[in-house]
Amino acid sequence: MTVCYICGPTASGKSALALEMAEQLDGEIVNADAFQLYRGLEIVSAAPGAAEQSRVPHHLYGVFDPAAAADAGSYLRLAKPVIAEIQSRGKTPIITGGSGLYLKFLSHGPAPLPTGDAALRAELDVRPLADLVAQLWMLDPVEAARTALQNRRFVSRALEICLLTGGQASGLRDQWESQTREISASLRGYVIRRPRDDLHARIAERTRAMLDGGALAEVAALTGVSPNCEKAIGFREIRALLAGEIDRATCEERINAATRQYAKRQESWFRREQWLQLYQPDGR
Repeated sequence: MTVCYICGPTASGKSALALEMAEQLDGEIVNADAFQLYRGLEIVSAAPGAAEQSRVPHHLYGVFDPAAAADAGSYLRLAKPVIAEIQSRGKTPIITGGSGLYLKFLSHGPAPLPTGDAALRAELDVRPLADLVAQLWMLDPVEAARTALQNRRFVSRALEICLLTGGQASGLRDQWESQTREISASLRGYVIRRPRDDLHARIAERTRAMLDGGALAEVAALTGVSPNCEKAIGFREIRALLAGEIDRATCEERINAATRQYAKRQESWFRREQWLQLYQPDGR
């Protein structure tokens, strides 16, 4: 069966829409949220509760130990056989989450670009930015012309690709973009978009419910957490609250601010994914 993707910023209502779609399409839900993969982080990550999960089968929630490292590549290796197994039973996989790179790896596959080389990156890091820019212009003028040359990370990555492959980053990227367009034509997916004030109100409501609903005890119980797991919004803020470094009101506002910033980045990411159909709740 065709895979269906439900995407959108945090607190936009992805879980509810995925549940609705799964019931309509005889589907099963597969998580694509980086933090809902972790066990013991259910409240902080706003994972679907027992009542929701009882309505249709849910997969890949709480499957990683909090100490485990995870990235888009490890998620892809984990998710592909789960999706294939769902399809083998004639069911529709409903992929839902807000982690753009995880979704991109699953929908289109990883870009055919070399992974970073620590030794080369260390060499580039000590060179002046102007020197890196000059070399990029020499090796790949097309990529240099479309790179934000004031951004050292972007310049270093483009130059790194050229040096590692002996070719041009622009050619590899253009080839991947062409393949991506072909793949996109066969995909089915939706991105939830809400008015900014509505989304912010939902974020604030969820933060209050999280803090009132056991998030403090959840964070207090976690030990030996991986650096990736620590990035979950709310984790560090609640740790600071538990340590007496901030009060409840400050904790709540910091979580709200961080969540709003994250939602803005997510909206920017999904806006670039033009294969996703726009879904506006309540007809808005």
